[in-house]
Amino acid sequence: MKSQVKIYLFLFCAWLTFGTVSCKKDSEINIKPTPQTPDPAAFDINSINDTYAELAPFSNVAQWGPYNVHDPSIIKSGEYFYCYSTDVAFSITVRPGIQVRKSKDLIQWQFVGLVFPDLPQQGTNYIKQNGGTPFSSLWAPYVLKVNNEYRLYYSLSSPTPKLSTIGLATAASPEGPWTEKGLVVTSRDDIPMTNAIDPSVIVDAAGQHWLYYGSAWDGIYLLKLNAATGLAATPNDKGKRIAQRGFTGGQINGNIEGPEIIYNPELKKYYLFISYDWLETKYNVRVGRSDSPEGPFYDFAGNDINNNQDNGPMILAPYQFTGHGGWQGVSHPAVFQENGQFYMAHQGRPGVNKYFMVLHVREIFWTPDGWPIVSPERFAGISQTPVAPTELVGNWEQIVLGYRVVPGYANEQTTPDFQVAFPLKINADGTLNADANSNWTYQMPWLEMKWSNGFTDKVRVVRGRDWENKKPALLFTGLNNAGAAIWGKKPL
Repeated sequence: MKSQVKIYLFLFCAWLTFGTVSCKKDSEINIKPTPQTPDPAAFDINSINDTYAELAPFSNVAQWGPYNVHDPSIIKSGEYFYCYSTDVAFSITVRPGIQVRKSKDLIQWQFVGLVFPDLPQQGTNYIKQNGGTPFSSLWAPYVLKVNNEYRLYYSLSSPTPKLSTIGLATAASPEGPWTEKGLVVTSRDDIPMTNAIDPSVIVDAAGQHWLYYGSAWDGIYLLKLNAATGLAATPNDKGKRIAQRGFTGGQINGNIEGPEIIYNPELKKYYLFISYDWLETKYNVRVGRSDSPEGPFYDFAGNDINNNQDNGPMILAPYQFTGHGGWQGVSHPAVFQENGQFYMAHQGRPGVNKYFMVLHVREIFWTPDGWPIVSPERFAGISQTPVAPTELVGNWEQIVLGYRVVPGYANEQTTPDFQVAFPLKINADGTLNADANSNWTYQMPWLEMKWSNGFTDKVRVVRGRDWENKKPALLFTGLNNAGAAIWGKKPL
Protein backbone atom coordinates (compact mmCIF):
# COMPACT_ATOMS: atom_id res chain seq x y z
CA MET A 1 0.00 0.00 0.00
CA LYS A 2 2.82 2.41 0.82
CA SER A 3 4.13 2.39 -2.76
CA GLN A 4 0.61 3.15 -4.01
CA VAL A 5 0.38 6.12 -1.68
CA LYS A 6 3.77 7.43 -2.70
CA ILE A 7 2.67 7.35 -6.33
CA TYR A 8 -0.51 9.19 -5.37
CA LEU A 9 1.38 11.91 -3.48
CA PHE A 10 3.91 12.40 -6.26
CA LEU A 11 1.18 12.85 -8.87
CA PHE A 12 -0.84 15.09 -6.59
CA CYS A 13 2.13 17.29 -5.80
CA ALA A 14 3.27 17.44 -9.41
CA TRP A 15 -0.18 18.59 -10.51
CA LEU A 16 -0.23 21.39 -7.92
CA THR A 17 3.38 22.55 -8.37
CA PHE A 18 3.72 26.01 -9.86
CA GLY A 19 6.08 28.97 -9.76
CA THR A 20 9.47 29.30 -8.08
CA VAL A 21 10.65 29.31 -4.50
CA SER A 22 11.90 32.48 -2.85
CA CYS A 23 11.55 33.54 0.75
CA LYS A 24 11.10 36.98 2.24
CA LYS A 25 13.01 37.67 5.46
CA ASP A 26 10.27 39.85 6.89
CA SER A 27 7.59 37.59 8.40
CA GLU A 28 4.82 40.17 7.95
CA ILE A 29 3.02 39.74 4.65
CA ASN A 30 0.50 42.00 2.95
CA ILE A 31 -2.23 41.20 0.48
CA LYS A 32 -2.12 43.42 -2.59
CA PRO A 33 -5.75 44.16 -3.45
CA THR A 34 -6.76 44.37 -7.08
CA PRO A 35 -8.25 47.66 -8.19
CA GLN A 36 -11.34 46.20 -9.86
CA THR A 37 -14.56 46.26 -7.82
CA PRO A 38 -17.58 44.49 -9.29
CA ASP A 39 -20.88 46.30 -9.70
CA PRO A 40 -23.61 44.15 -8.06
CA ALA A 41 -26.32 45.89 -10.06
CA ALA A 42 -24.66 44.90 -13.33
CA PHE A 43 -23.96 41.29 -12.35
CA ASP A 44 -25.61 38.55 -14.41
CA ILE A 45 -25.64 35.11 -12.80
CA ASN A 46 -25.76 33.61 -16.31
CA SER A 47 -22.23 34.96 -16.87
CA ILE A 48 -20.85 32.21 -14.59
CA ASN A 49 -19.67 29.49 -16.97
CA ASP A 50 -18.35 25.96 -16.59
CA THR A 51 -15.11 26.85 -18.39
CA TYR A 52 -13.11 30.06 -18.64
CA ALA A 53 -10.13 29.59 -20.98
CA GLU A 54 -10.32 33.21 -22.13
CA LEU A 55 -9.70 34.37 -18.53
CA ALA A 56 -6.81 32.00 -17.85
CA PRO A 57 -3.88 34.46 -18.19
CA PHE A 58 -2.83 35.96 -14.87
CA SER A 59 -3.38 39.41 -16.38
CA ASN A 60 -7.10 38.61 -15.99
CA VAL A 61 -6.85 37.70 -12.31
CA ALA A 62 -9.29 40.47 -11.35
CA GLN A 63 -11.94 38.62 -13.38
CA TRP A 64 -11.31 35.15 -11.96
CA GLY A 65 -14.19 35.47 -9.48
CA PRO A 66 -15.33 31.87 -8.78
CA TYR A 67 -12.72 30.42 -11.16
CA ASN A 68 -9.47 28.65 -10.21
CA VAL A 69 -10.76 27.79 -6.74
CA HIS A 70 -9.55 24.54 -5.17
CA ASP A 71 -9.81 23.36 -1.53
CA PRO A 72 -11.69 26.47 -0.30
CA SER A 73 -12.10 27.70 3.27
CA ILE A 74 -14.74 30.37 3.92
CA ILE A 75 -15.38 32.78 6.78
CA LYS A 76 -17.79 35.70 7.22
CA SER A 77 -16.34 39.07 8.29
CA GLY A 78 -18.57 42.12 8.30
CA GLU A 79 -20.62 42.21 5.12
CA TYR A 80 -18.28 39.88 3.21
CA PHE A 81 -17.64 36.17 3.00
CA TYR A 82 -13.91 35.54 2.45
CA CYS A 83 -12.67 32.50 0.55
CA TYR A 84 -9.07 31.25 0.84
CA SER A 85 -7.87 28.51 -1.53
CA THR A 86 -4.99 26.45 -2.92
CA ASP A 87 -2.37 27.87 -5.29
CA VAL A 88 -3.57 26.55 -8.62
CA ALA A 89 -4.95 27.84 -11.92
CA PHE A 90 -6.05 26.48 -15.27
CA SER A 91 -3.37 26.30 -18.00
CA ILE A 92 -0.87 28.62 -16.28
CA THR A 93 1.62 28.55 -13.41
CA VAL A 94 0.81 30.77 -10.46
CA ARG A 95 3.16 31.83 -7.71
CA PRO A 96 2.54 30.60 -4.16
CA GLY A 97 0.54 32.67 -1.72
CA ILE A 98 -3.01 31.34 -1.09
CA GLN A 99 -5.66 33.01 -3.22
CA VAL A 100 -8.24 35.22 -1.50
CA ARG A 101 -11.70 36.23 -2.73
CA LYS A 102 -14.68 37.93 -1.15
CA SER A 103 -18.41 38.00 -1.76
CA LYS A 104 -21.51 39.56 -0.23
CA ASP A 105 -23.90 36.90 -1.52
CA LEU A 106 -21.87 33.67 -2.07
CA ILE A 107 -22.53 34.03 -5.81
CA GLN A 108 -20.53 36.99 -7.14
CA TRP A 109 -16.89 36.76 -6.05
CA GLN A 110 -14.18 39.40 -6.22
CA PHE A 111 -10.50 38.41 -6.34
CA VAL A 112 -8.73 40.20 -3.49
CA GLY A 113 -5.14 39.02 -3.79
CA LEU A 114 -2.75 36.61 -2.09
CA VAL A 115 -1.97 36.04 1.57
CA PHE A 116 1.79 35.53 1.12
CA PRO A 117 4.23 36.99 -1.43
CA ASP A 118 6.25 33.74 -1.37
CA LEU A 119 6.32 30.46 0.49
CA PRO A 120 6.16 31.02 4.27
CA GLN A 121 9.66 30.97 5.67
CA GLN A 122 9.08 28.70 8.66
CA GLY A 123 7.45 25.92 6.67
CA THR A 124 10.10 26.22 3.96
CA ASN A 125 12.89 25.97 6.52
CA TYR A 126 11.41 22.82 8.07
CA ILE A 127 11.35 21.00 4.75
CA LYS A 128 14.86 22.13 3.79
CA GLN A 129 16.27 21.20 7.20
CA ASN A 130 14.94 17.68 6.67
CA GLY A 131 16.67 17.30 3.32
CA GLY A 132 13.74 18.23 1.07
CA THR A 133 12.75 20.98 -1.32
CA PRO A 134 9.29 22.48 -0.80
CA PHE A 135 6.82 22.58 -3.62
CA SER A 136 6.16 26.07 -4.96
CA SER A 137 2.54 25.99 -3.89
CA LEU A 138 0.50 26.16 -0.73
CA TRP A 139 -2.49 23.86 -0.36
CA ALA A 140 -5.76 23.60 1.49
CA PRO A 141 -5.82 26.58 3.87
CA TYR A 142 -8.20 26.85 6.79
CA VAL A 143 -9.31 30.11 8.42
CA LEU A 144 -11.10 30.94 11.66
CA LYS A 145 -11.48 33.95 13.95
CA VAL A 146 -10.48 33.76 17.62
CA ASN A 147 -11.48 36.86 19.56
CA ASN A 148 -10.09 39.71 17.41
CA GLU A 149 -7.51 37.55 15.65
CA TYR A 150 -7.83 35.76 12.33
CA ARG A 151 -5.91 32.49 12.18
CA LEU A 152 -4.93 31.02 8.84
CA TYR A 153 -3.59 27.47 8.73
CA TYR A 154 -1.75 26.45 5.57
CA SER A 155 -0.29 23.23 4.10
CA LEU A 156 3.19 23.00 2.60
CA SER A 157 4.57 19.74 1.20
CA SER A 158 7.45 18.44 -0.91
CA PRO A 159 8.37 15.67 -3.40
CA THR A 160 9.83 13.69 -0.49
CA PRO A 161 7.02 11.37 0.62
CA LYS A 162 5.19 12.71 3.66
CA LEU A 163 7.69 15.53 4.27
CA SER A 164 5.06 18.18 4.98
CA THR A 165 3.90 20.73 7.53
CA ILE A 166 0.87 22.70 8.61
CA GLY A 167 1.79 26.25 9.61
CA LEU A 168 -0.10 29.14 11.19
CA ALA A 169 -0.25 32.83 10.32
CA THR A 170 -2.38 35.48 12.06
CA ALA A 171 -3.83 38.87 11.22
CA ALA A 172 -6.16 41.52 12.64
CA SER A 173 -8.12 41.63 9.37
CA PRO A 174 -9.21 38.95 6.87
CA GLU A 175 -7.25 40.88 4.24
CA GLY A 176 -4.06 40.92 6.31
CA PRO A 177 -1.27 41.73 6.81
CA TRP A 178 -0.41 38.22 8.04
CA THR A 179 2.38 37.25 10.43
CA GLU A 180 3.81 33.74 10.71
CA LYS A 181 3.34 32.29 14.19
CA GLY A 182 4.83 28.83 13.93
CA LEU A 183 4.44 25.26 12.72
CA VAL A 184 1.49 23.40 14.17
CA VAL A 185 2.29 19.83 13.13
CA THR A 186 4.91 18.23 10.87
CA SER A 187 5.37 14.85 9.23
CA ARG A 188 8.22 12.79 7.75
CA ASP A 189 8.41 9.44 6.02
CA ASP A 190 10.26 7.90 8.97
CA ILE A 191 7.42 8.71 11.39
CA PRO A 192 4.40 6.36 11.35
CA MET A 193 1.51 8.78 10.87
CA THR A 194 -0.53 10.54 8.22
CA ASN A 195 0.65 13.33 5.90
CA ALA A 196 0.57 16.71 7.67
CA ILE A 197 -1.66 18.64 5.27
CA ASP A 198 -5.36 19.60 5.02
CA PRO A 199 -6.12 21.36 8.34
CA SER A 200 -9.53 22.06 9.87
CA VAL A 201 -10.18 23.47 13.35
CA ILE A 202 -13.11 23.56 15.75
CA VAL A 203 -13.58 25.21 19.12
CA ASP A 204 -15.74 23.09 21.41
CA ALA A 205 -18.22 24.26 24.06
CA ALA A 206 -15.49 24.28 26.70
CA GLY A 207 -13.28 26.55 24.60
CA GLN A 208 -10.83 23.79 23.68
CA HIS A 209 -9.37 24.00 20.16
CA TRP A 210 -8.97 20.84 18.02
CA LEU A 211 -7.13 20.40 14.72
CA TYR A 212 -8.24 17.70 12.24
CA TYR A 213 -5.83 16.93 9.41
CA GLY A 214 -4.37 14.29 7.13
CA SER A 215 -4.10 12.79 3.69
CA ALA A 216 -3.53 9.13 2.71
CA TRP A 217 -1.12 6.93 4.68
CA ASP A 218 -2.68 6.54 8.12
CA GLY A 219 -5.91 8.47 7.57
CA ILE A 220 -7.35 11.46 9.43
CA TYR A 221 -5.81 12.66 12.70
CA LEU A 222 -7.02 14.78 15.63
CA LEU A 223 -4.61 17.09 17.47
CA LYS A 224 -5.28 19.15 20.61
CA LEU A 225 -4.27 22.80 20.24
CA ASN A 226 -3.31 25.55 22.64
CA ALA A 227 -6.30 27.89 22.47
CA ALA A 228 -4.17 30.94 23.27
CA THR A 229 -1.62 30.39 20.51
CA GLY A 230 -3.36 28.18 17.94
CA LEU A 231 -0.32 25.86 17.96
CA ALA A 232 -0.08 22.31 19.30
CA ALA A 233 -0.93 22.03 22.99
CA THR A 234 2.06 19.69 23.35
CA PRO A 235 5.07 20.47 21.13
CA ASN A 236 5.82 17.79 18.53
CA ASP A 237 2.56 15.99 19.28
CA LYS A 238 1.01 14.37 16.19
CA GLY A 239 -2.36 13.54 17.74
CA LYS A 240 -4.36 10.37 17.17
CA ARG A 241 -6.10 8.75 14.22
CA ILE A 242 -9.89 9.06 14.09
CA ALA A 243 -10.74 7.89 10.53
CA GLN A 244 -9.34 5.55 7.88
CA ARG A 245 -10.40 3.69 4.72
CA GLY A 246 -11.23 0.20 3.62
CA PHE A 247 -9.40 -2.33 1.44
CA THR A 248 -10.34 -4.59 -1.44
CA GLY A 249 -8.10 -7.56 -2.20
CA GLY A 250 -5.37 -6.13 0.01
CA GLN A 251 -5.36 -2.80 -1.87
CA ILE A 252 -6.64 0.41 -0.29
CA ASN A 253 -9.92 1.55 -1.83
CA GLY A 254 -8.62 5.04 -2.50
CA ASN A 255 -7.52 8.20 -0.81
CA ILE A 256 -8.92 9.69 2.40
CA GLU A 257 -8.13 13.35 3.13
CA GLY A 258 -9.46 16.89 3.47
CA PRO A 259 -11.40 16.71 6.77
CA GLU A 260 -13.81 19.49 7.73
CA ILE A 261 -15.39 19.64 11.18
CA ILE A 262 -18.48 21.53 12.37
CA TYR A 263 -20.81 21.51 15.35
CA ASN A 264 -24.59 21.65 14.94
CA PRO A 265 -25.93 23.30 18.10
CA GLU A 266 -29.53 22.24 17.45
CA LEU A 267 -28.61 18.58 17.03
CA LYS A 268 -25.82 18.81 19.62
CA LYS A 269 -23.45 16.76 17.49
CA TYR A 270 -20.09 17.17 15.79
CA TYR A 271 -19.97 16.34 12.08
CA LEU A 272 -16.76 15.30 10.34
CA PHE A 273 -16.82 15.65 6.55
CA ILE A 274 -14.12 13.65 4.73
CA SER A 275 -12.92 13.52 1.12
CA TYR A 276 -12.59 10.13 -0.57
CA ASP A 277 -10.75 9.15 -3.77
CA TRP A 278 -8.74 10.83 -6.52
CA LEU A 279 -9.20 14.59 -6.64
CA GLU A 280 -9.55 14.91 -10.42
CA THR A 281 -12.14 12.18 -10.91
CA LYS A 282 -14.09 10.25 -8.22
CA TYR A 283 -13.57 12.79 -5.40
CA ASN A 284 -16.60 12.58 -3.08
CA VAL A 285 -17.75 13.62 0.40
CA ARG A 286 -18.49 11.26 3.31
CA VAL A 287 -19.65 12.27 6.78
CA GLY A 288 -19.54 10.85 10.29
CA ARG A 289 -20.98 12.26 13.51
CA SER A 290 -20.14 12.20 17.19
CA ASP A 291 -21.25 13.53 20.56
CA SER A 292 -17.67 14.64 21.24
CA PRO A 293 -15.02 16.48 19.19
CA GLU A 294 -12.64 13.65 20.13
CA GLY A 295 -14.90 11.02 18.59
CA PRO A 296 -15.53 8.28 18.00
CA PHE A 297 -17.36 9.34 14.84
CA TYR A 298 -20.04 6.99 13.52
CA ASP A 299 -21.40 6.45 10.02
CA PHE A 300 -24.99 5.97 8.83
CA ALA A 301 -24.92 2.29 9.80
CA GLY A 302 -23.57 3.03 13.27
CA ASN A 303 -19.98 1.94 12.52
CA ASP A 304 -16.95 3.73 13.93
CA ILE A 305 -15.28 5.40 10.92
CA ASN A 306 -11.86 4.66 12.43
CA ASN A 307 -11.83 1.19 10.92
CA ASN A 308 -10.63 -0.49 7.74
CA GLN A 309 -13.86 -0.18 5.79
CA ASP A 310 -15.52 2.52 3.71
CA ASN A 311 -18.22 4.53 5.43
CA GLY A 312 -21.37 6.40 4.43
CA PRO A 313 -23.38 8.39 3.86
CA MET A 314 -21.81 9.78 0.70
CA ILE A 315 -23.63 13.11 0.38
CA LEU A 316 -21.82 14.58 -2.65
CA ALA A 317 -20.19 12.81 -5.61
CA PRO A 318 -19.56 13.36 -9.34
CA TYR A 319 -22.93 13.83 -11.02
CA GLN A 320 -24.43 14.47 -14.43
CA PHE A 321 -27.84 15.91 -15.21
CA THR A 322 -29.36 15.47 -18.67
CA GLY A 323 -27.82 17.52 -21.45
CA HIS A 324 -24.75 18.51 -19.44
CA GLY A 325 -21.17 17.27 -19.27
CA GLY A 326 -21.39 16.76 -15.52
CA TRP A 327 -19.25 17.81 -12.55
CA GLN A 328 -16.43 15.73 -11.10
CA GLY A 329 -13.80 16.20 -8.40
CA VAL A 330 -16.49 17.64 -6.12
CA SER A 331 -14.90 17.32 -2.70
CA HIS A 332 -12.51 18.82 -0.13
CA PRO A 333 -15.43 20.82 1.24
CA ALA A 334 -15.61 23.94 3.36
CA VAL A 335 -18.62 23.83 5.67
CA PHE A 336 -19.82 27.01 7.33
CA GLN A 337 -23.00 28.69 8.50
CA GLU A 338 -24.64 32.09 8.37
CA ASN A 339 -27.69 32.94 10.49
CA GLY A 340 -28.31 29.26 11.20
CA GLN A 341 -28.12 28.16 7.55
CA PHE A 342 -25.25 25.76 6.80
CA TYR A 343 -23.45 25.78 3.46
CA MET A 344 -20.89 23.59 1.73
CA ALA A 345 -18.29 25.05 -0.65
CA HIS A 346 -16.01 22.98 -2.88
CA GLN A 347 -14.45 22.95 -6.33
CA GLY A 348 -16.25 21.45 -9.29
CA ARG A 349 -14.39 20.20 -12.36
CA PRO A 350 -16.51 20.16 -15.53
CA GLY A 351 -16.71 16.83 -17.31
CA VAL A 352 -15.76 18.50 -20.61
CA ASN A 353 -12.32 19.37 -19.17
CA LYS A 354 -11.33 18.28 -15.67
CA TYR A 355 -8.59 20.90 -15.33
CA PHE A 356 -11.01 23.80 -14.94
CA MET A 357 -11.95 24.49 -11.30
CA VAL A 358 -15.09 26.42 -10.40
CA LEU A 359 -16.22 27.32 -6.88
CA HIS A 360 -19.52 25.66 -5.96
CA VAL A 361 -21.53 26.70 -2.91
CA ARG A 362 -24.51 24.54 -1.86
CA GLU A 363 -27.05 24.78 0.92
CA ILE A 364 -26.98 22.06 3.55
CA PHE A 365 -30.21 20.74 5.05
CA TRP A 366 -30.71 18.22 7.84
CA THR A 367 -32.78 15.06 7.80
CA PRO A 368 -35.24 14.41 10.63
CA ASP A 369 -32.78 11.88 12.08
CA GLY A 370 -29.88 14.32 12.03
CA TRP A 371 -27.83 13.74 8.87
CA PRO A 372 -26.61 16.54 6.58
CA ILE A 373 -27.78 16.55 2.95
CA VAL A 374 -26.73 19.01 0.25
CA SER A 375 -28.63 20.67 -2.55
CA PRO A 376 -28.24 19.06 -5.99
CA GLU A 377 -27.67 22.54 -7.41
CA ARG A 378 -25.50 25.50 -6.46
CA PHE A 379 -26.79 28.28 -4.27
CA ALA A 380 -28.40 31.09 -6.26
CA GLY A 381 -30.19 33.16 -3.64
CA ILE A 382 -33.65 31.99 -4.69
CA SER A 383 -36.46 33.11 -2.37
CA GLN A 384 -38.13 30.23 -0.56
CA THR A 385 -41.92 30.16 -0.70
CA PRO A 386 -44.13 27.14 0.14
CA VAL A 387 -44.20 24.40 -2.51
CA ALA A 388 -47.74 23.11 -3.03
CA PRO A 389 -48.35 19.38 -3.64
CA THR A 390 -49.69 20.16 -7.13
CA GLU A 391 -46.32 21.65 -8.09
CA LEU A 392 -44.62 18.31 -7.48
CA VAL A 393 -46.67 16.58 -10.16
CA GLY A 394 -44.86 16.16 -13.46
CA ASN A 395 -41.54 15.05 -14.95
CA TRP A 396 -38.36 15.21 -12.88
CA GLU A 397 -34.75 14.18 -13.25
CA GLN A 398 -33.50 12.00 -10.42
CA ILE A 399 -29.99 11.02 -9.34
CA VAL A 400 -29.12 8.29 -6.85
CA LEU A 401 -25.61 8.78 -5.53
CA GLY A 402 -24.42 5.21 -5.77
CA TYR A 403 -20.78 4.17 -5.55
CA ARG A 404 -18.48 1.77 -7.35
CA VAL A 405 -15.28 0.80 -5.54
CA VAL A 406 -12.16 1.28 -7.69
CA PRO A 407 -9.15 0.63 -5.43
CA GLY A 408 -6.16 2.87 -6.01
CA TYR A 409 -5.30 6.45 -6.91
CA ALA A 410 -4.69 8.44 -10.10
CA ASN A 411 -3.53 5.49 -12.19
CA GLU A 412 -6.59 3.41 -11.29
CA GLN A 413 -9.31 6.02 -10.77
CA THR A 414 -9.15 7.44 -14.28
CA THR A 415 -12.87 8.13 -14.74
CA PRO A 416 -15.24 10.16 -12.54
CA ASP A 417 -17.90 7.43 -12.34
CA PHE A 418 -20.66 9.99 -12.86
CA GLN A 419 -23.94 9.40 -11.09
CA VAL A 420 -26.25 9.99 -14.05
CA ALA A 421 -29.79 11.41 -13.95
CA PHE A 422 -32.75 9.31 -15.04
CA PRO A 423 -36.46 10.17 -15.48
CA LEU A 424 -38.88 10.31 -12.58
CA LYS A 425 -42.59 10.98 -13.01
CA ILE A 426 -44.62 12.06 -10.01
CA ASN A 427 -48.28 11.39 -10.77
CA ALA A 428 -51.29 13.28 -9.47
CA ASP A 429 -52.88 10.03 -8.29
CA GLY A 430 -50.09 9.47 -5.77
CA THR A 431 -48.11 6.92 -7.80
CA LEU A 432 -44.60 7.08 -9.22
CA ASN A 433 -43.64 6.45 -12.84
CA ALA A 434 -45.87 3.71 -14.26
CA ASP A 435 -45.76 1.63 -11.09
CA ALA A 436 -49.06 1.48 -9.22
CA ASN A 437 -47.23 -0.11 -6.27
CA SER A 438 -44.82 2.81 -5.85
CA ASN A 439 -46.38 5.78 -4.06
CA TRP A 440 -45.58 9.23 -2.75
CA THR A 441 -46.81 11.42 0.09
CA TYR A 442 -45.89 15.00 0.92
CA GLN A 443 -45.79 16.86 4.19
CA MET A 444 -44.10 20.13 3.38
CA PRO A 445 -41.15 20.29 2.93
CA TRP A 446 -40.61 16.50 3.03
CA LEU A 447 -41.53 14.29 0.08
CA GLU A 448 -41.55 10.56 0.80
CA MET A 449 -41.37 8.11 -2.08
CA LYS A 450 -41.99 4.45 -1.26
CA TRP A 451 -40.88 2.14 -4.03
CA SER A 452 -42.15 -1.33 -4.74
CA ASN A 453 -38.57 -2.67 -4.53
CA GLY A 454 -38.43 -1.86 -0.80
CA PHE A 455 -36.56 1.44 -0.92
CA THR A 456 -37.96 4.57 0.68
CA ASP A 457 -36.64 8.00 -0.30
CA LYS A 458 -37.24 10.84 2.13
CA VAL A 459 -36.26 14.11 0.47
CA ARG A 460 -36.62 17.81 1.20
CA VAL A 461 -38.19 19.97 -1.51
CA VAL A 462 -36.89 23.51 -2.04
CA ARG A 463 -36.90 26.18 -4.70
CA GLY A 464 -33.64 26.73 -6.53
CA ARG A 465 -31.89 27.29 -9.80
CA ASP A 466 -31.38 24.81 -12.61
CA TRP A 467 -27.77 25.77 -13.39
CA GLU A 468 -27.57 23.42 -16.38
CA ASN A 469 -30.50 25.13 -18.11
CA LYS A 470 -30.26 28.57 -16.47
CA LYS A 471 -33.82 28.71 -15.17
CA PRO A 472 -35.77 28.36 -11.90
CA ALA A 473 -36.47 24.86 -10.67
CA LEU A 474 -37.86 22.75 -7.89
CA LEU A 475 -35.16 20.66 -6.23
CA PHE A 476 -35.12 17.82 -3.76
CA THR A 477 -32.39 16.21 -1.71
CA GLY A 478 -32.38 13.51 0.95
CA LEU A 479 -31.41 9.97 1.86
CA ASN A 480 -33.09 6.65 1.28
CA ASN A 481 -33.48 3.98 3.95
CA ALA A 482 -30.11 2.50 2.92
CA GLY A 483 -28.29 5.81 3.41
CA ALA A 484 -27.85 6.68 -0.29
CA ALA A 485 -28.25 10.32 -1.25
CA ILE A 486 -31.22 11.02 -3.54
CA TRP A 487 -31.38 14.16 -5.71
CA GLY A 488 -33.97 15.56 -8.07
CA LYS A 489 -34.85 18.63 -10.09
CA LYS A 490 -37.85 19.82 -12.06
CA PRO A 491 -37.32 22.94 -14.22
CA LEU A 492 -40.05 25.57 -13.95
